Amino acid sequence: ANTSIKGSDRRKLRSDVAAAFPTLSTEQLAELIPNKEELNVIKIYSHKGEAITVYMNHRNPILFEAEKVLYPTVYTLWVYPDLLPAFATWPPVLQKLAGGADLMLPGVVVPSSGLPQVQRGTLCAVTLLGNRAPVAVGVATMSTEEMLAAGMKGKGFAVLHTHLDHLWEYGDKSSPPTLAPLVTDSAAKESAGDEEELQGKEPVSSCSPEPEQHVDIRDLSLKDRDTCAELLGQEGLRESRAAEPAEDASAEDQQEAEDSRTPQEQMDALFNQCFFHALKCKVKKSDLPLLTSTFLGSHMFSCCPPGKQLDIKKSSYKKFSKFLQCMQHQKILQVKELNKGVESIVEVDWKHPDIKAFAVPEGFSSASAAQDSKSEDREQVYHAPEIIPLYGVSTKMIPLFQESGHRKGSILSSSEVRNIIINYVKSNELVDETNKNLVKVNAILCDCLLDKSEQDEISHLKWDELLSRCLERLQPLHQVTFFGQEPVVRKGNIEPIDISIAQRSSNKKVTIIKNLELYGLDPQCVANSLQQKVQASATITPAPGAKDRVQVQIQGNQIHHLAKMLLEEYQLPRKYIQGLEKAPKLGRKK
Repeated sequence: ANTSIKGSDRRKLRSDVAAAFPTLSTEQLAELIPNKEELNVIKIYSHKGEAITVYMNHRNPILFEAEKVLYPTVYTLWVYPDLLPAFATWPPVLQKLAGGADLMLPGVVVPSSGLPQVQRGTLCAVTLLGNRAPVAVGVATMSTEEMLAAGMKGKGFAVLHTHLDHLWEYGDKSSPPTLAPLVTDSAAKESAGDEEELQGKEPVSSCSPEPEQHVDIRDLSLKDRDTCAELLGQEGLRESRAAEPAEDASAEDQQEAEDSRTPQEQMDALFNQCFFHALKCKVKKSDLPLLTSTFLGSHMFSCCPPGKQLDIKKSSYKKFSKFLQCMQHQKILQVKELNKGVESIVEVDWKHPDIKAFAVPEGFSSASAAQDSKSEDREQVYHAPEIIPLYGVSTKMIPLFQESGHRKGSILSSSEVRNIIINYVKSNELVDETNKNLVKVNAILCDCLLDKSEQDEISHLKWDELLSRCLERLQPLHQVTFFGQEPVVRKGNIEPIDISIAQRSSNKKVTIIKNLELYGLDPQCVANSLQQKVQASATITPAPGAKDRVQVQIQGNQIHHLAKMLLEEYQLPRKYIQGLEKAPKLGRKK
């Protein structure tokens, strides 16, 4: 039911809001709950079936009330970002919160200035690192002192509402504005220069040299990312509504920018320089499609002037994918996700005026010389990705995990699973009194961990069996972090690099290598390098049964050379390589 709020109810609502949020001034209250404009109230029901009252202005939900407590929506917090004490988390966490997870303390970033002081039960805002615009509203489940005493482990906030949830969908579905962290006065500004780097915060957005550079695509990473242009439109509208201190600061920043560039602008310029240099001198048409991680790690890094270092975190883009997105928007290249979670450059417009006009800096060899040194460059800079197995809570396992505040789809590391199981056993007093190594199987453990045939026979499990059964029954996922990039979480276990020997006509053997792309290795690079090392022909063919993947095929049984290359040169852990045991027995060469 959608009913309009009349005069006396409006006054009552305004006094309730004033009581709930004492920091709002009279003007701000009048702005939030105006006398004239339309103000409606609707009833909605949460997943748990609780009735929630939502107050809407002509465009967006502004407040919601559950069990007689008033809460602001994210739309209201974007206008009054300092209404609630704010805790920052990493951008990838938003997806988990929007999916219904609570905010765990390991995900909270502790700034150098310390956390806000709150008590248990205090209403708090959650922001993403580097942007003051809140993306979630939650209640602290412990005080700041207790959080720090717990070593920032455990559940920190029960999350009630987030950007991208159903309540947000009742509004105009806009994205958070980019609000720079507050800097009080110019003296603090000087000293803040050092802190900004520590905290990874962005300086005031309007000091970027080009408008595209401060568009924050991070917020759109969960939906189809719009083009930079559409974002700019929104960004322009927002800037006028952004907090005033930020506008004053931007004027100061512009004056500073005339004297010298901020570290962030210098990093943006360095990325631009290395990007055009790499496209002009390092990449040939035959290299495409080229993994974006290879392009950054091999080509762009090798174009970096001595004494300088590319670090996307210190640029205004914060992510390499976002930098490429803006370059794609300028029609310089085209990026596609050929494999799940792995982007590749598929087209480059070498006739683009920006590439043609780019002058190679002094001290670098011209294009032809660069081509010769290319294969060496690539080998030096490959960094093996960091791979961590993760576990998702499956429907069957919910009863065992809900006590600790997790629900279906919650993603945990093996040590978190271990701690949750230990706490569950201890809090339910299931350790066997006579033998501490055994755990009594209660109804929930029985349903979650035992097969039907075992349920009558097994009454106790050893600790290690309890854990291994638990991990087996959770959904496997894994997180891959490539050098200098954000972590990517993928479903399933990571497939190993697969090496096999096949027999071709007239008894010739060939070695086939699959799944190199999953580890950020460019198959073409590996083929070229192997071909030089073993002086045998190496080719690339589409991998059967795997869409958009290729395999490297090289004449002869080359497993010895491959093992040396993958394990020693590329430093890949042996457990991610399958088939090394098929190496030829020495002394019996065919």
